[in-house]
Amino acid sequence: MIHVTNSIALDEAELQESFIRASGPGGQNVNKVETAVQLRFDVRNSPSLPDYVKEKLERLAGKRLTNEGVLIITAQRFRTQERNREDAVERLVELIRQATERPKPRRPTRPTLASKKRRLEAKGRRAEIKKGRTGKPAFD
Repeated sequence: MIHVTNSIALDEAELQESFIRASGPGGQNVNKVETAVQLRFDVRNSPSLPDYVKEKLERLAGKRLTNEGVLIITAQRFRTQERNREDAVERLVELIRQATERPKPRRPTRPTLASKKRRLEAKGRRAEIKKGRTGKPAFD
C-alpha cells in the first residue's frame, strides 16, 4: 500500500510499470539498458480515490492523461530503474495530494468606514484640483 494522505492509500496493483530506454546523454549505457520508467495509473476506474479527487486529478494531469483516463508518468532522471521507479511513484503521490486540497471558500468582505471616508476625501481633493483648472492662463 502506498499512503497518500490519512484517508487515501493506493494499492500497488493499481499501478502498471514498464521500462523503456531513456533519452539523452549516457554513453553506451543509454543504448542498451532500459532504465526509464513509465508508470500508468487508471484514474477513472480507481477504487482508492473519491470522485472529487478523480475530477481534480484529471484537470491537474493535463496532457499526461489519455482519452481513457489513464495517467502516464515517465521518469528518467536517474541512472537506475529502482530510483526512477521511486521518482515516478513520488510524483504520482504528489499529484494526488494536490488534487485532495480543496480551495478555501472566499468570504466576502465590506470596506471599513475609515476607508470609505479616505476614498471620499481623495475624490474631493481630486475634484478641487480639476475645478481649479481654467481654459486660459490668467495674466496678472
